[in-house]
Amino acid sequence: MTTMTEASVREFKMPDVGEGLTEAEILKWYVQPGDTVTDGQVVCEVETAKAAVELPIPYDGVVRALHFPEGTTVDVGTAIIAVDVSGGAAPTAEQPAPAAEQTPAPRPTDEPKAEGSGRQPVLVGYGVATSSTRRRPRKGPEVPVQQASTAIQTELNGHGAAPQAASAVKERPLAKPPVRKLAKDLGVDLTTVVPTGPDGIITREDVHAAVARTQAPQQEAPVAAAPAPAQTPVSYDTTRETRIPVKGVRKATAAAMVGSAFTAPHVTEFVTVDVTRTMKLVEELKQDKEFAGLRVNPLLLIAKALLVAIRRNPDVNASWDEAAQEIVVKHYVNLGIAAATPRGLIVPNIKDAHAKTLPQLAESLGALVSTAREGKTSPAAMQGGTVTITNVGVFGVDTGTPILNPGESAILAVGAIKLQPWVHKGKVKPRQVTTLALSFDHRLVDGELGSKVLADVAAILEQPKRLITWA
Repeated sequence: MTTMTEASVREFKMPDVGEGLTEAEILKWYVQPGDTVTDGQVVCEVETAKAAVELPIPYDGVVRALHFPEGTTVDVGTAIIAVDVSGGAAPTAEQPAPAAEQTPAPRPTDEPKAEGSGRQPVLVGYGVATSSTRRRPRKGPEVPVQQASTAIQTELNGHGAAPQAASAVKERPLAKPPVRKLAKDLGVDLTTVVPTGPDGIITREDVHAAVARTQAPQQEAPVAAAPAPAQTPVSYDTTRETRIPVKGVRKATAAAMVGSAFTAPHVTEFVTVDVTRTMKLVEELKQDKEFAGLRVNPLLLIAKALLVAIRRNPDVNASWDEAAQEIVVKHYVNLGIAAATPRGLIVPNIKDAHAKTLPQLAESLGALVSTAREGKTSPAAMQGGTVTITNVGVFGVDTGTPILNPGESAILAVGAIKLQPWVHKGKVKPRQVTTLALSFDHRLVDGELGSKVLADVAAILEQPKRLITWA
C-alpha cells in the first residue's frame, strides 16, 4: 500500500488574472476531490473586480482538496486547490520540488527562483519584479516598513500602537510631492496611511483608501461612544430588507467612481440636437449589403461621430499623470462603452477604434455588447480606455452628468431619442431629438476645447454627411 506523501501534493494558488488585482471570488468549482485533472483543464470560475474568469490548472493529477467553498473571496497568492501529482508529473513553477530531490542548504528552497526573487506567479508567466531601488540612508531611527504598517493598522483598528514605532513613522512618511499635496487637500495625515508602494512609499491609492477607511469610523464614533439602552438593541427587519455584500465589480466600480469624482474636477456641458437625418441613415445602413449580419443602431453613428470629433480636437484624448505632473496625449483611441451587466457596470473598450471603418466598428460594438451580456468580458478588454460613451437613453432618460472613467479625460452621455416639436426650415415639425452631455476633466480640458468636441458631435449627428466631409 502506497503512503501519500506531502511532497506529491501541489497547491495551486489564486493567480493575479489582471493588473494589480488583490482578490477574487470563487463563483463555481468545476471539479471535486477525487477528480482527475490535466494540464490546462479549467477547474473553477472566479470573479475579480473587473470580470469573471475561468482558471486552468497548470499540471496533471488528482484533486486532493478544495480549500474554499463557492462564494468565498480569496486573496491573490492563497492556495485554493490541492492536487496529488504522484503519478509522475514534474514539479511546476507554482509549487516546491519533492523534498527527496532537494539539496540541503542553509535556507529552504521550497519556492521557485522567480518567487524567491520577489515575483509572484500569475495566470501566465510572472508578475512585476519587486523594485530594486536603493534609497540613501536617512538620519534618525529606522523602522521596518512591515513593522510600521502593522503598528499603524493596529492603531487604526482601535487597539493602540507601539509608541516607539508610531513616533518613528510619524517623523518620515515616504511619499512623492504630488501625493503629499493630495493628502493635504483631502485632510489626510500621511502618518496614518498604510503604504503599499515599492519600498514602503505611500501612493495615491493609499491616500484614497485612508479617506474611505476613516470616514466610516468617524460616522460611527458618536454612536459607539453613547451606550445604547439595553431595551432597544439595533436590529434589522430581515423580512423586508436584503443586505448585499459589496464585492467584485460593484466594489471596484464604487472605488473607481469615488476616486474619480474627488480627484478630477468634472465639468459637464449639454446640447440638444435634431438627429432625424441620423435616424434615416441608420435605416438605410441596415439595408446595405456591407452591413449584412451586423447590428446597426444609433450608437454606431454616435460612436463614429465622437471619433471624428476627437480627430478634429485631438487634445481631448488625453490623461493626467499626477506623479509626473504631465498631460499624456494619446495618439490612438480605445473607445469605452459603458455596459450594465448582472454583476454591475463595466466599461470594456474597442482597441484602436479610430482606425476602424464603419462596418468594422459595427462588428466590434456587437462583439463587445454580446460578450458583456454573457459576463465573459476579459480584464484586458477593460484596460487602456481613453474616452467613453454611456447610453442612458436606453432607459428612457433624457440625459445625465456622467462621472469620468479613471484615467480618461472625457465621457459622452447619450439621452433618449424622442419625437418632439422642432423648428425645421422655419416651421414647427415633429423631429427626432436627443440631448448629449459631455463631462470632461477640467485640469487638462478647458471649456473651449470641451465645447468644440460636443459641438462637433452634435453637428455630425444633425448632418451625418459630415462623417464624410470632416473625416
